[in-house]
Amino acid sequence: MNVPESAPGAIGAGRAEARAVTALTPTLAAACYLDDAVWQTERQRIFGRQWLVAGRAEDLPAPGDHLRVDIAGESVVVVRRDDGSLGGFFNVCRHRGAELVAQCDAERGHFGSAVRCPYHAWTYGLDGTLRRAPFLPAERLDADAPIALHPIGVATWGGFLFVHLDPATARPLADQLGGVPDRLVRYPLDELRRGVAFTYAVAANWKVLAENYNECYHCGPVHPELCELVPAFRRGGVGLAWTDGVPHRPGAWTFTTTGTSSRAPFPELSTSERARHKGELVYPNLLLSLSAEHAAAFALRPVDAGHTEVRCDLLFHPDALADPAFDPSDAADLWDLVNGQDWAICESVQRGMASRAWRGGWFAPMEDESADITRWYTRAMAPG
Repeated sequence: MNVPESAPGAIGAGRAEARAVTALTPTLAAACYLDDAVWQTERQRIFGRQWLVAGRAEDLPAPGDHLRVDIAGESVVVVRRDDGSLGGFFNVCRHRGAELVAQCDAERGHFGSAVRCPYHAWTYGLDGTLRRAPFLPAERLDADAPIALHPIGVATWGGFLFVHLDPATARPLADQLGGVPDRLVRYPLDELRRGVAFTYAVAANWKVLAENYNECYHCGPVHPELCELVPAFRRGGVGLAWTDGVPHRPGAWTFTTTGTSSRAPFPELSTSERARHKGELVYPNLLLSLSAEHAAAFALRPVDAGHTEVRCDLLFHPDALADPAFDPSDAADLWDLVNGQDWAICESVQRGMASRAWRGGWFAPMEDESADITRWYTRAMAPG
């Protein structure tokens, strides 16, 4: 299936309108945000071919610990192996297809020394190899063709846990990350730990959320409190050198309700990074927002064409977490407010795009970063 062409100026528009928008970049077509058929293709061509952020490595501290991750219609399990390495497999027993970790169970848990299917007690090692099955003699388990759980790819960067549904074809995670690690090299992401976690159910397509994150054209109308902290956002971010970081108002240096914090900045940051805010969108589903003393990480977990679960972790330095006076509410209150504003406007966009009148839209010049998703998406959805 091909990606629907995005040419709103050529659909039902007069010549005057077409001339008026010649300087604008067209968005993806409406079907890319609304149609189940497009979503099913995305599941195969994007979420089946890309590294997907699934959580934090800190969620699996000891051998036998496991994490169930449900994303884009697939359920997988990541496990800490006996040797301390990470591995994973699809959440399905090779015998009769039962879930190894049921939907009603907690996402995080502990297998012990083996993975035991709750249906017929087929038991696998932490490497996924079948070890025993009730009433099935050991000699019936063909050593030349051992039965094993279906594997997935597992990799880490910056303390983030990534999975790949087709490990045989997976390129290195570093290739997908591109220049992000170099741009964030002074942030101690590996060391940070979760201090606050939010989970949101958002009635909008995952690309609407990604596009919204990647621009600040909307910040003036949607985020008045954020604009008090970053006055340049009132201008839609025009003229900002985004890779250098976003400047705060005088006297402010971080994303909190006051713009300051009793927590110390990360020790290796540059002078500029101690006073500015940085953001990264790691396609397809990790959004990073980096302050001088904490990081906000958003994992998008698409459910279907019109719904996305968002996991938002606020990450802090271990020294800050160990402080008896640790109180993350200054950051958490601001983020929960801004997140709620974003999700509400994204849901409104999703409802508006369902109009019969909307075939596709336009990116304004200051939304050039958002237009990146159009270029990235077109490549990612190519057949083959």
